[in-house]
Amino acid sequence: MTNTTKYIFVTGGVSSSLGKGIIAASLAKLLQAQGYRVTIQKFDPYINVDPGTLNPYEHGECYVTEDGAETDLDLGHYERFLNTPTSQANNVTTGRIYQSVIQKERQGEFLGKTVQVIPHITDEIKDRIQILGNSGDFDIVITEIGGTVGDIESLPYIEAVRQLRWDLGQQNVIVIHLTLIPYLSAAGELKTKPTQHSVKTLMESGVQADVLVCRTEHELPYELRRKLALFCNVEENAVIQSIDASTIYDVPNFMLDEGLDKVVLKKLGLECRTPDFKGWNAFLKRHKNPKTEVNIGLIGKYVELQDSYKSILESFIHAGAENEVKVNVESIHSEYLNTDNIKLKLSHLDGVLVAPGFGERGIEGKIDAVKYVRENNIPFFGICLGMQMAVIEFSRHVLGIADADSTEMNPDTPNPVIDLMEEQKSITDKGGTMRLGAWSCDLKKGSKAYDIYKEETIKERHRHRYEFNGVYREQIEAAGMIATGLNPDTGLVEIIEIPEHPWFIGVQYHPEYSSTVARPHPLFVAFVKAALKHKTKKKGVSMAQ
Repeated sequence: MTNTTKYIFVTGGVSSSLGKGIIAASLAKLLQAQGYRVTIQKFDPYINVDPGTLNPYEHGECYVTEDGAETDLDLGHYERFLNTPTSQANNVTTGRIYQSVIQKERQGEFLGKTVQVIPHITDEIKDRIQILGNSGDFDIVITEIGGTVGDIESLPYIEAVRQLRWDLGQQNVIVIHLTLIPYLSAAGELKTKPTQHSVKTLMESGVQADVLVCRTEHELPYELRRKLALFCNVEENAVIQSIDASTIYDVPNFMLDEGLDKVVLKKLGLECRTPDFKGWNAFLKRHKNPKTEVNIGLIGKYVELQDSYKSILESFIHAGAENEVKVNVESIHSEYLNTDNIKLKLSHLDGVLVAPGFGERGIEGKIDAVKYVRENNIPFFGICLGMQMAVIEFSRHVLGIADADSTEMNPDTPNPVIDLMEEQKSITDKGGTMRLGAWSCDLKKGSKAYDIYKEETIKERHRHRYEFNGVYREQIEAAGMIATGLNPDTGLVEIIEIPEHPWFIGVQYHPEYSSTVARPHPLFVAFVKAALKHKTKKKGVSMAQ
């Protein structure tokens, strides 16, 4: 091991949606599997302080770390691949950089100097880049620079990279540039010109790419790789092909075959070993060779964009592999669900997950869905808002409180079974009322949750404002919906179950944030197992008829 932290920067050209996060996570996995201590961070060029207030249609899901940071969804990929938690330090935005510099200026830290992009903004970026490296916990820090080279927003980050190469030494910093090699079907030809121009744009900012990773639909012939090496000033073995994969979990093996790890370690002066991929490949084998399949409905408000529920979809992949089952996720928009079409939309499903979200749009459709699966014994899993909808549905249709509601949707409801805690009501800043990050939860012995987790106390990540209103707990429990998980400090309800139902669990937290390839989340594993059991039972009844 080396005492000097090495830095790898991943930049992108032509398009910002080439998969820099997956390449960064795959390289990190290769290096981790060789015994190196690796972490990944994401620097985003937008001016929001964090993605917490962004609509999922704008930026995909907002991923939450254990320490309560609202971050880019790429941090989810980092954790799922590496099986190590990230933190506030792993995601920085331009908004946070400028906020910090302006605060320092107001506090007089710059001693009357004119505050400028260089050196003050770039110095702040460099400090943030090196926070994890200076901790002594990592041998290698991989930094993904968001956006596209040439964008005006990205220029300070590229300049910071240029400076760091001089500050830390060429042998301690390398740059990987991810580009697109488009295929013109009319000509039957792969084109290198966009990559050449992208590398040229990077060089105009004073940064030479050390490694090219080329996204492509077709194999790159040797002649084309040689041409790229010559025109882009990189070694031939540093032109890496990243061909389209059937699953993102194939990419580490693809990069291993291409020798990305060898090139990177050689340039950093580190020893290249044989990576231990036994566990990873065992997961891939189960994932690609399922023994059966189940159909699960994902009911949400942002289903048109897959990235809105990225962590949930990946959790189903992990849980499916664990059960040797292919999970077919059917996205259902809650805004278009109603009592007239609910049977048509849900009756064929083996399980239903009602997804998280904010705001009143599509709420009644979610409540109709909960009612249908509760009455028809279809396995139900409610996450955050999904759990709250289960409480509202139960209150309305079992307890007979017809106007039961959440104050999020109806501030004047006479029966707020879901409500803000008293201490939250005076806070006006968005996010200030949020319960964020990992919170403890004590599980009730004998409950499904206790049987699933096999622990008395768990810690799970939160991202929400509204809570189960404890005033109604006694009558809700008397009617058959039991609070089986409670926060030990506040007494807030974290988990609800209906013991009489084959599988009906709602959780106030987000279990999808902590599911990884190495550790599939136990709730998702149990839910998929319940869906398979429901399918088998349904099939048995059908055959008997």
